[in-house]
Amino acid sequence: MLRTIKHSTGLLLVALLAACANTDSKPVVAEPTNEEINQLLLASFKDKGIAKLERVNQTELQKACSLAETAPGGLSDAKRTELQNAALAAVKFPADGKYLGDWKAGEKLAQNGRGFQFSDKEGTAAGGNCYACHQLAPQELAYGNIGPSLYQYGKLRGNSEEIMKYTWVKIWNSHAYNACSNMPRFGAEGILTETQIKDAMALLLSPDSPVNK
Repeated sequence: MLRTIKHSTGLLLVALLAACANTDSKPVVAEPTNEEINQLLLASFKDKGIAKLERVNQTELQKACSLAETAPGGLSDAKRTELQNAALAAVKFPADGKYLGDWKAGEKLAQNGRGFQFSDKEGTAAGGNCYACHQLAPQELAYGNIGPSLYQYGKLRGNSEEIMKYTWVKIWNSHAYNACSNMPRFGAEGILTETQIKDAMALLLSPDSPVNK
């Protein structure tokens, strides 16, 4: 009789543990597919003014970098090199061969964060919003740190032809040097004009610029 009670108690304990396990377990939810995510994004926005739904679409480079974030080992060296070389090959250098514009205009550009908003009119000049990610001049008290400090950029590097070209490429399309860079592709995406990029270059490289004081 005692053996029967112990056996029954053991079966009851096993049943209770199984019930608890079933209660604590969470239902398995399938991960949404990339297409489902894309459709959700499209349903969340609509064309308004100059802001079009096409902005949701990723370039091949952006798709590769997005997939690499969850892929084991990230972006392969071969793919990274391929993407960077393609970005570098598409860079357009100044037509007149001159890299530097007006650093004062470049300073205004760096401070201006407007542009490409639905309330802007077609053709409105965009800003660079450089201070959102970089320190540029010592008197600036508020700046971001997503990117490195650019204070004394030209003073430390000089203004050789190599530095001029490197800096131009970095502004035009930073993906040419870092495939998955967070920096906007100011030239490649038509955010800034050639004249504006020259002004930004002058802000960074001109000895008279507050950046190099």
